[in-house]
Amino acid sequence: METKRTNKDVLVKGMKTMGITAILMFLGPTLVYVGLSNPDKPLYIPILIAAAIICILAIYFAFKGLKTIMDSMFKK
Repeated sequence: METKRTNKDVLVKGMKTMGITAILMFLGPTLVYVGLSNPDKPLYIPILIAAAIICILAIYFAFKGLKTIMDSMFKK
């Protein structure tokens, strides 16, 4: 009988995705703060749009990274 082991290659891929998530989790709210603190600047709306997209990407990559890490541990 074969014992179940963690697939290390998939685990490393998941950890890389979580690293991207960490960067996006800090970048998104920072851009929101910068955008909202300067409403009279000409780049007000584009900065807020970019910040919203980055925040959504952070959530997406967090779920994708966690799913990849769980797959490396529990899939056959």
